[in-house]
Amino acid sequence: MICQATILDRFLDPFANCLTREVARRVVELRPDQETLTRIEQLREKSNDGCLTENERAEYEEFVEGLDIMGILKAKARAAMSKLPA
Repeated sequence: MICQATILDRFLDPFANCLTREVARRVVELRPDQETLTRIEQLREKSNDGCLTENERAEYEEFVEGLDIMGILKAKARAAMSKLPA
């Protein structure tokens, strides 16, 4: 059985191989906008208090998944930068 990380790598390694140093740097610097960060914090606090509605829980899970994907893309971009000439 192929592990989940290996499957994801199969999709994202070709992406990383297309990056120039400048594009990789820009991917590494990506950040959610302030409105998004504020909403994530609101939902995090409600989640910690056990007060999320079902819709809020679904919204929060989407944010978490998005942040996970962003983190993976940033890691791929960093790895690509380390292989590119300075």
